[in-house]
Amino acid sequence: MKVNYIKHLLTLSICFFCFSAFAQKELKNKISDFGTLMPIESASIYVQNTTIGTVSNADGKFVLQVPTQFLNDTLVISSIGFKSFKTPVSEFDNTQDIYLEEDIASLDEIVLVAESRPKTGNDIVSKALEKLSVNMPETPYLQKGFLRHKERNRREFKWLIESAITVYDSSYASSAPTNLKINVDQVRKSYDLRDVDSLLTYTAYLKEKANKGNLHARNLRRDTIKTSTLVKAIKWNDTRINGLQNLFESKLNVFRNANTNRALFGDDVLDTHQFRLDTILVDNDRKLYKIEISESHKYINLETKGIYNDGYQAKGWLYIYYDNYAIKKLEYELVAASNAQKSRSKTLFDTQINHKLIMTFREYQDKMYLNYVYYETPKLVNVGYKPTKPGEINEAEANTDERFYYTVQELLFTEIILDSEKIDTVLQQPWDPDIFAVKPYNKEFWRNYNTLLESEEDEKLIQDLTKRSSLYKD
Repeated sequence: MKVNYIKHLLTLSICFFCFSAFAQKELKNKISDFGTLMPIESASIYVQNTTIGTVSNADGKFVLQVPTQFLNDTLVISSIGFKSFKTPVSEFDNTQDIYLEEDIASLDEIVLVAESRPKTGNDIVSKALEKLSVNMPETPYLQKGFLRHKERNRREFKWLIESAITVYDSSYASSAPTNLKINVDQVRKSYDLRDVDSLLTYTAYLKEKANKGNLHARNLRRDTIKTSTLVKAIKWNDTRINGLQNLFESKLNVFRNANTNRALFGDDVLDTHQFRLDTILVDNDRKLYKIEISESHKYINLETKGIYNDGYQAKGWLYIYYDNYAIKKLEYELVAASNAQKSRSKTLFDTQINHKLIMTFREYQDKMYLNYVYYETPKLVNVGYKPTKPGEINEAEANTDERFYYTVQELLFTEIILDSEKIDTVLQQPWDPDIFAVKPYNKEFWRNYNTLLESEEDEKLIQDLTKRSSLYKD
């Protein structure tokens, strides 16, 4: 009897140990500006000296799962231009909102530094680009993260996907198309409510596949095309335009691909961009430059295959650390500027902003790793009422809220793996970058996985979707 009791006690001890090893403490709260009481979006919330972290949503809210082994470590909440909030993880209070105070350094401090430093925005950015080879990762690594892919018109979601992903990168010095891999590990939500009616996409699909004989007008009528064929063309276009490979391997991965030919921020960056030093801010007790981005004497061309992606001008902001010229954050928009692009953008998208990009980086072991990405672009569709002649518009039918779509992709990276043995093991497994493939829902996997908290607006739209069909795939 005593032996059985000891065995039972040992079993319970092992189970308790296993449970403790995977136990999590959930931290959730709202971050606001102490002066204005407005929510602070995209604030960084992380455990110091680890890669565990998240960002706040549009309402200033966040949720973070922290393994109990880090309870005695320091939680840091920081945002550019504010004093940081720090507390032991174990002492974090989920019931008390966090208020950050403004913290701005003086622009005049630049002239007090004895060493020779760049003084203009153009010179500071040029220095930061020179330092990319030092500040970006030099060795292979894996990043685990969370993807939220949304496609919507101005009224509702038409498509929603949430996935756990793994990204492998061999180093900054390597070529992204041949040395960067993406895998979709799990899918949490996958729901598609789009209208299957995009002859423009179908035409592009035929051109790409070299089926020139099918491009006659009689073959491009909706009533002559099988729905299954349209769906195939749309899936092809989804991957071409909104696949993660396109985002990571293209010019829009601005700093990772700055060392490639004809890069967006390459050797000729000043031909298409101008940079003006605005002020000096503070981020977690470190000074950084705030630099305004504006147009130069040449238009920007993203050189997307099969798409007219030329004729843009840039606007936005760039944040660069004062001490080592590492790039902390990019806020970037490409606005239609040429006559051809203005006309195209207005007709097809009803907007002049064709690409909106936000990228933030976190420093880990003296290198800057991608932390958060927000990418928004209008979507080419062919649905809804469209007038064919001037003066033919019927206001009751020409509902722009219904007709014009746009896509938003958000990525949050919460883990960095540098161990070469772990990397080699993962590389031996099959890799599948298709973020649009529906996969079974694994409830246990998502129980302790860090995700982006939905904004109140998104949450309402998601609830509306659930009334029509379940998002969860068991």
